[in-house]
Amino acid sequence: MANNLTYVQLSSCVNPSFWNKLTELKLNVDKLDEASRNIWGYFTNLNKDCVNSILEVDSTSYNENFNDQKLYIPFHGKILNKNTIEQFKECNKTDLINLEGKTLLESIKNGEVIKDPSLLNVFSILCFADLKKYHYYYWFSFPVLKDVIIEKGEEIFLSNKFTTENIYKLYNDFSALTANQKSYFIVEYASDELKLHKLEDKLNYITFENHTQYYFAFYNISSNNIPGSQLRNYVALILHYCPFLEEETQNFIAFILSREGSKVTCKDSTVFELKLPKADHGQNWVGWEKNERDKMGPKLANMKNTLDPNKLADDAVDLNLKLMKWRIMPNIDLEIVKNSKCLLLGSGTLGCSVARTLLAWGVRIITFVDNSTVSFSNPVRQSLFTFQDSVDMKPKSKAAADNLKKIFPGVIATGHQLNIPMPGHSVGESMLEQVRENVKKLDNLIEENDIIFLLMDSRESRWLPTLLGSHHNKIVINAALGFDTYLVMRHGTFNENLTETHSTCPEGFRTISGNRLGCYFCNDITAPGNSMKDRTLDQQCTVTRPGVSQIAGALAVELAVSVLQHSQRNSAPAFYQITNKAAELGCEIENQCVLGLIPHTVRGFLSSFNQVLPATEKFKQCVACSTTVVEEYRKNGFEFLLQVFNSSKFLEDLTGLSEMFKETECVDVWDLSDDEDE
Repeated sequence: MANNLTYVQLSSCVNPSFWNKLTELKLNVDKLDEASRNIWGYFTNLNKDCVNSILEVDSTSYNENFNDQKLYIPFHGKILNKNTIEQFKECNKTDLINLEGKTLLESIKNGEVIKDPSLLNVFSILCFADLKKYHYYYWFSFPVLKDVIIEKGEEIFLSNKFTTENIYKLYNDFSALTANQKSYFIVEYASDELKLHKLEDKLNYITFENHTQYYFAFYNISSNNIPGSQLRNYVALILHYCPFLEEETQNFIAFILSREGSKVTCKDSTVFELKLPKADHGQNWVGWEKNERDKMGPKLANMKNTLDPNKLADDAVDLNLKLMKWRIMPNIDLEIVKNSKCLLLGSGTLGCSVARTLLAWGVRIITFVDNSTVSFSNPVRQSLFTFQDSVDMKPKSKAAADNLKKIFPGVIATGHQLNIPMPGHSVGESMLEQVRENVKKLDNLIEENDIIFLLMDSRESRWLPTLLGSHHNKIVINAALGFDTYLVMRHGTFNENLTETHSTCPEGFRTISGNRLGCYFCNDITAPGNSMKDRTLDQQCTVTRPGVSQIAGALAVELAVSVLQHSQRNSAPAFYQITNKAAELGCEIENQCVLGLIPHTVRGFLSSFNQVLPATEKFKQCVACSTTVVEEYRKNGFEFLLQVFNSSKFLEDLTGLSEMFKETECVDVWDLSDDEDE
């Protein structure tokens, strides 16, 4: 009775870094594309106690070239990552492995395998990555021909057949091969000497008359004397190029490596006499790996329990954002949002709302500024504070930063307790140095950050940041609340050469160039003063409907993100409504960003649940962003500011507003005189 050869199949081992790289590629590159991706696997066999060899994959498996190391043998692989678990389950596994086998046969017939014998070692991974749960369902296959029946004759250790010198030389010749040549090669025994040949150098010289002096060698995946199942593919190659070996006995060497002291040797390799089958071995392929229960089925890698919770949170924040790029918005630039440094001046209702929305957009660097502590009325309306913060009278800016990090540890949040000097708030001699220090600190913070959010309670507290924002040409987003109204606006860029760019606008809209846009104070003809003076409690506090701050805070962030997405950034033209029947925006419009058009101002009225998009041009006599004021600050610095703090009328005199008032009063007098004459 014939003694048929049995085989050992590879087992898979997946390094966690493999799934991390797959996640990155799925989110950022492949998205919804289900095309297979070429990967590498590798194995080494130096452990004599191991019967089954392990094929490993890790993050380097996705490299273009094999990560060649001295004792690594390459496997050519493909990964087919399905978009849904249903597609993963319904995929026809028989068709899939037969398709891989057909590709392998083609590479044998066209000669590719002769040049690169490692192509006989193939594998594929069918998988589904549940990126929300960090569950990875996968199934390895190692395609080999099904109907290849080989009869085994004599087997003997290499060391019992050849001399130590020959074995030593054979190992040295093997070590000199490149990684892709080490899987399969030919050993010639002539004149009492072993010579190693690459397949492409010797295969065509083997004939029926000389085949007994040649050994077809293969790097065995098992350290036992049982050949790996990939031998079937090798036999298919041999019979294709040497058909005269059908049903003939041929010598093979199952090449394995072992340690002998500090050295590596091949002396434990096995020489087999094998009777080869007929070349007609069918087209059916097998090789799907069994799961942990020794059943034919997929495996599950649950990475959630092995990953750092901080890493999980960081990935989860990016996940929802990166999914935008799959279908809805492939051209959105998420990195510019993520890397933007945001300064929040005011840590109250607006500050908390803005911070939470920035976090949702993936912003990692957020700085809070405020001068007050958390009161007992704050936590229910201001989402970053707790009751304990009120008990501890914790500074708002520090509490906001600390609690933001509790929500998402990956954020770099800091808080600064700071009084912002204001026009009309006199500075006495005892306060002079403190005010000077506060101005310097505020100026540094504005210079260090990319987007400045003005979220304070009073009009005058916005003046100095507006001036400094113009001076440093930063993106400045202003949000202010009424009882049931809100205002969200972006300030224009500081540019002495005001030019207009014209855009094609949809019906009901027009545009203003970004360098012509006004600031929060451009609508005013008076300088800000002390608004807290002679005010009752309800006038001193911002009394609003609870939902207004959430709406305004969200709009402020969306406006800032839209500006970042525009190619002109802060100079992006602003769209404004000219009719109440503005056209629906369904198509791409000139000068909009990927998120849509960018307004100058959003005014909302909660009493009617209505919203309009007006715009204000830069006012040449503006007390905050006009060339006159900015240049005066650049020229005289803190001395100029001190005059404004002590008397806001100084701004009106500087910008010519005082003179304008006098002229207006004269006109009124003349108009009254005319009426009396009549």
